[in-house]
Amino acid sequence: MHHFVRSMGWYESGSARPQTLRNLAISLNLEASEVLEHFQWQETPADTEKLADELADVTLYLLQLASLAEVDLEQAVLRKLEKNYQRTWDDPSNQRINDSLIR
Repeated sequence: MHHFVRSMGWYESGSARPQTLRNLAISLNLEASEVLEHFQWQETPADTEKLADELADVTLYLLQLASLAEVDLEQAVLRKLEKNYQRTWDDPSNQRINDSLIR
């Protein structure tokens, strides 16, 4: 991934596509939205190869963002899974929105 980005000159100062953490986070979100397009108005994607391309784009941006932010993604995933195993998913105290705000 870094080899490709370097070969395109995107790590160079003055690049039209500066690879900042902010820009990569935005690009990650945009690509994730493109994944959603494959499910708009349907339960399954019409073209799994195109879906796979979008998932690959999401993965590449995620890996690049983690690398440049010096996040060990494998360890972060393992830590998060451990937290999730300890979490009670149906516990009302885990709700993010206060019920009084809904009323």
